[in-house]
Amino acid sequence: MAITFSSGVILGADSRTTTGAYIANRVTDKLTRVSDSIWCCRSGSAADTQAVADIVSYHLAMYETMNGGREPTTGVAASLFQELCYANKDQLSIPLGGSLHQQSYAIGGSGSTYIYGYCDAHWREGMSEEDGIKFVKGALQEAIRWDGSSGGVIRMVVLTEKGAKRLLFLPDQGYEGPGET
Repeated sequence: MAITFSSGVILGADSRTTTGAYIANRVTDKLTRVSDSIWCCRSGSAADTQAVADIVSYHLAMYETMNGGREPTTGVAASLFQELCYANKDQLSIPLGGSLHQQSYAIGGSGSTYIYGYCDAHWREGMSEEDGIKFVKGALQEAIRWDGSSGGVIRMVVLTEKGAKRLLFLPDQGYEGPGET
């Protein structure tokens, strides 16, 4: 999931990767850096989404090099993701569709169907960073609680003008810490 808050964006995800009913990895990192200031949340086929993110990261680095060090925009990154996914729709296990528009929060993945009510009930525009982290953590805890394909640790990345800050919350500590990584 991804949310906006008063001074940036927070991305968050659980860490469980499944293959049918089998848990293939309990600590997958589904938050992927594709450039200095652009990250993506991955859900669906882990191998395919990681490959696409790696290819986009490569193209964004080339974009920056070819444009005199100018960082690519989110729109450029989104267009690259769209192009790669559509051009390889017969080879990838990634759902087609989607759109590019600004919104307060976005949720996806198998656990998302369980947290629409939570998000509607707890969302507030202009939250502080602390309240945004609490919101994302609460939503992901609900997804983990109700969805058998969600679980493990909760990872977040907080993106502000200062850069990216990674956070990790562990289930054996009630998702209270250790916090910043």
